[in-house]
Amino acid sequence: MKFFRVSALIERDMRKFFRSPALMMASMVFPLVQLVVLGYAFGGKIKGAVVAVVDQDQTVQSRRLREMFNGISAGPKTFRVVEYKSLPQAINDLRSGFVSAVVDIPYDFTQRFYQHNRPRISFTEDNTDQFVSSSLLERVQQMVNELNTPDVEPRLASQVDLNVVEMYPYIEYIKYLLAGSIAMSIFIVAMIGGGITFIDDKARGLHEGYLVTPIQKTELVMGLIGAGALKGLMAGFILTIIGGLIAGIPRLWDPVRLVYLAIVVLVASVAMISFMFLVMVRVDDPLVPRAIFGVLNTLLFFPSGAVYPVEAFPGWLRWISTVDPFTYTVHALRNLTIKNTGFEGIYKDVLILCVFSAIMIAGSIALFKRQL
Repeated sequence: MKFFRVSALIERDMRKFFRSPALMMASMVFPLVQLVVLGYAFGGKIKGAVVAVVDQDQTVQSRRLREMFNGISAGPKTFRVVEYKSLPQAINDLRSGFVSAVVDIPYDFTQRFYQHNRPRISFTEDNTDQFVSSSLLERVQQMVNELNTPDVEPRLASQVDLNVVEMYPYIEYIKYLLAGSIAMSIFIVAMIGGGITFIDDKARGLHEGYLVTPIQKTELVMGLIGAGALKGLMAGFILTIIGGLIAGIPRLWDPVRLVYLAIVVLVASVAMISFMFLVMVRVDDPLVPRAIFGVLNTLLFFPSGAVYPVEAFPGWLRWISTVDPFTYTVHALRNLTIKNTGFEGIYKDVLILCVFSAIMIAGSIALFKRQL
């Protein structure tokens, strides 16, 4: 594969792109409108959220609490319990997004319980997702109320107090929606600048000119995907800045955060443009990409957790979410824009998107026909 041939294809496609600035505007107008309208205008029951339980007491009363948590896991299934031995490790996983809340049973819980000295349980929640955190808090509060209802009314009160700790300040829904709007912008560029433009060029006979040159199909595919990824990076990053300012993301101009955001947007752009190229690689009818745009939009955007948490989805929809590149794009962008987690909050998503891109590119090269 010759790099100068790939770069020539990218240059040609980018020149064409810049001659039509309406394309970039179209790729950003809809996501911005969606961000503002849904962000300020806005169920399903939460199921399967991960709650870390740290039992420092290890006594009869603390085991009773753990049995109640396991009962929730087996019954309503609002959350599933993961036991931790270390509170700092549980809090670190909470910050990184691996668990949704941490319940700490302190070492003196049983002692204070029998002394009627208001025993306490600590509940630390990741309140960046108001849907999940409110549902978890409601369930835990029900458990505490059950603990506070004795079989026989005692002469001295021994009720359990629940101390709620919010990891982050109040998160407006517009900030929650921002990651999905950025992903939507990248997808629109991939759909218009990748799929539709590719089919239109074939219909106009532009690809016939490539066939009389010594360019290889690998170089042609990489050049077209590279140009589409650059368009996605431009549109996605511009919307990140504009949307971040509209949503009021704090410390948006942090250079390290901007670098991480650019990395996520770039990797997501490659993943989505390569996916669109694989879908369109054997299509010749210009009407096909326009016909399936709405279907792909619904099939990829809504199961990603951009609008509503994945934990509320039925099982079959979670399977779609697992293979959806939107899911990992939204998760990484949300970790950076809301939580500002840094590299530890995005590396898994970036790795999955890279693997997804490699599979899509390999499939595109295999299916691409270098003949009429």
